[in-house]
Amino acid sequence: MTVVSAPGKVYLFGEHAVVYGEPAVPCAIERRATVTVEPRDDSHVRVEAQDLTLDGFAVEYADSPDDRPDVDVPKPLLDAATGYVDAAVEQAREAADAPDAGFDISVDSEIPLGAGLGSSAAVVVAGIDAATRALGEPLDRRELADRAYRAEYDVQDGQASRADTFCSTMGGAVRVEGDDCTRLDTPELPFVVGFDGGAGDTGQLVAGVRSLRDRYEFAADTVEAIGDIVREGESLLADADPDSDPSAELIGELGELMDINHGLLSALGVSSRSLDTMVWAAREAGADGAKLTGAGGGGCIVALDATDETETSLQYTTDCEQAFRAELATEGVRLEEP
Repeated sequence: MTVVSAPGKVYLFGEHAVVYGEPAVPCAIERRATVTVEPRDDSHVRVEAQDLTLDGFAVEYADSPDDRPDVDVPKPLLDAATGYVDAAVEQAREAADAPDAGFDISVDSEIPLGAGLGSSAAVVVAGIDAATRALGEPLDRRELADRAYRAEYDVQDGQASRADTFCSTMGGAVRVEGDDCTRLDTPELPFVVGFDGGAGDTGQLVAGVRSLRDRYEFAADTVEAIGDIVREGESLLADADPDSDPSAELIGELGELMDINHGLLSALGVSSRSLDTMVWAAREAGADGAKLTGAGGGGCIVALDATDETETSLQYTTDCEQAFRAELATEGVRLEEP
């Protein structure tokens, strides 16, 4: 068997705007999805995911995912979970020139599905890497990131960006602008994550922003303003020493930009009452900045705070189900011991 893990991520800046060619800066965090792959003698695919959803599931099907039997998991959640695995399998088959390859696949994830922490990207990256390795055709990281992006692009009906999959593949902090993807040298940032226990519908939220952007010039300007925030934040990071603790001044300036970024995302309709509640709880606890991360609509916020105050405050916030400190994952996708 082949076992591969890939990290999730938080967005420092830039979600949603990155879909329209604006830059974004996601940062990989040490919450990982682990995919185990064992080739089969037939073309069937069996997927077992005990941690990807609340209930977990195991399902086996042949060439078409429509052949799946009914399982005790809501269909939208099942389709979301298996859709990314299906896309990863197809990319691995194509890369290895093995169109009839079958697999037993197990997914174990520390990243809640749809919460804005890049669970789908981590599963796709780890899945493609594990499957191609199992077939004796490992990919270099650039091709892996590209194939993972194509998988997400297909599942999300052409509304994906390269940000999540590139970040999960490479690790660390990255900058993505269209097809231009680079890794950034950044100091360790004091991330605190709050999770409301829910999940947003990424496709619906992206489509909603697209509709606003197409209808109103000021909404298009809002998307461009998010890109300007990213560029300002990137210039701050470029002047920082990646080998030293970040200064209080740097954290303060980054936090101010995060606050503005959240306000613009809220104006575009992708925040929620629970996300706003957690953002304000973090700010009132002394966080330097806080914003939603990911598609929005529910899920997670990310704050900057070197103290324990924000994490403690979120733990006592009604709309927050879980709060934790998130370390930067300097290593992206990696082969694990079976």
